Amino acid sequence: MIQLLAKLPGLGPRSARRAALILLKKRESLLEPLAHAMNAAALAIKTCARCGNLDTSSPCALCRDTRRETSIICVVEDVADLWALERAGVFRGAYHVLGGALSALDGVTPDKLNLSSLLERVKVGEVTEVILAMNATVEGQSTAHYLMDALEPLNVKVSRLAHGVPVGGELDYLDEGTLSAAFKARRPFA
Repeated sequence: MIQLLAKLPGLGPRSARRAALILLKKRESLLEPLAHAMNAAALAIKTCARCGNLDTSSPCALCRDTRRETSIICVVEDVADLWALERAGVFRGAYHVLGGALSALDGVTPDKLNLSSLLERVKVGEVTEVILAMNATVEGQSTAHYLMDALEPLNVKVSRLAHGVPVGGELDYLDEGTLSAAFKARRPFA
């Protein structure tokens, strides 16, 4: 149990030991309900065949929602990114989850990502815009550039999220890359 818990992001061997001890001490109130919930999730949760989201059905609830604007697709690296955008309530279009980002060091090549189905959606659908919501990492930006090149012949508008100073951020605490991106993406004061 400790070895498996240690494989989770954010948990090292010591944190995994602590979590295992707490679970074992609270067997009836924590361990057994958690084991049951994990088993139920393993049986019920599916990957949406259309967008790559996780849900109990495929297509997922977001893809089935007729109120969403299906002509705009927001491409994200992972389901966690999709969930973050949904929590923020800033996007009411369709999504596409790549399942990661290109990384030569980690052996993640284009064929290991959910890219071909995105290109197919753009080709056959009435897609007018693809928003690349990649993380501001080397891998995320490499993936965004790869996608821009792949989408170019499909005659669709491609945009990306802005980068820069976060709301509530203080300049003194920002790194040089964030400050540089903020200056390059500056816009008129309105």
